[in-house]
Amino acid sequence: MNRLAARSLFVLMLGVAWACPAISGEAPAIFVRQLLDAPAAELDFAHAKLAVDKFADPSIDETATLAELDGMAATIHKMLGTLPPEQATTSMEKMKALRAFLYEPGRWNGGKPFQYDLSDPFGQQPGAQMLTRYLATKKGNCISMPMLFLALGERLGLNLTLSTAPLHVFVKFTDDATGKTWNLETTSGAGFARDEHYRKITPMTDEAVRNGVYLKTMSRREALAIIATGILDNLIATGRYEDAITVADVLIEAGPDRRLCDGQEGHSLLSAAGSGFHQEISERKRHSVKRDAARSRTAPR
Repeated sequence: MNRLAARSLFVLMLGVAWACPAISGEAPAIFVRQLLDAPAAELDFAHAKLAVDKFADPSIDETATLAELDGMAATIHKMLGTLPPEQATTSMEKMKALRAFLYEPGRWNGGKPFQYDLSDPFGQQPGAQMLTRYLATKKGNCISMPMLFLALGERLGLNLTLSTAPLHVFVKFTDDATGKTWNLETTSGAGFARDEHYRKITPMTDEAVRNGVYLKTMSRREALAIIATGILDNLIATGRYEDAITVADVLIEAGPDRRLCDGQEGHSLLSAAGSGFHQEISERKRHSVKRDAARSRTAPR
């Protein structure tokens, strides 16, 4: 099979996986690896997030959601059209327009801006981290809020990616004019935030920062790994522990700095986290087996 034919077959298979996550649900680790390896031209951040969400909820209407995102991007372009052309094309003004569209009340959002959900700030309620839920309620968390900003920013041609602090995800924006990268805190109006801010409110070691575990400007593949953790959460919630372990291994390998997994620099914080995760899964599985055994003993015969 020549290279072109092989590539075409891969794209066809990939398209089936995105359209039918339930099929890939039989082998979640394969699905996650395909997602991480997909070229940007074939899978943007919005499609990736919706594929992950649809893995947990097959009823999600991906086509309608993508159309909604396209409509939002078109509105932002209209907002930019009120500026002088040389100003409207700069990445900084595009970012500011996106920020205004999401967080400032106006006719562009029906006077109802998107807000941080203080009743569920960590997105612990079922479905709370899904993009469709955020679009419907306009209340989000530190997963759904950066994801929407990322999806819309990509449609505007912005240079955006994700970054993390302990138990937190935020956006990194690189200004094309200056090359400077800024932290944007999407749970607080996408305001600029210094690294020191995150280090103060979510303590982290110097080693973790130096090795790229936290505060790193992530590559596209690393950002996709953050998005794909939704599949891991779903597998744990539904008791598919063996699948969860294999998916965790794939995500750890694609993590913020693979050298941490390979043990080449600063002992593997990610590998240590992976070991702890495996232990937790094993413990949950053991309790599940004991619970099922107890139920079978007490069930009426």
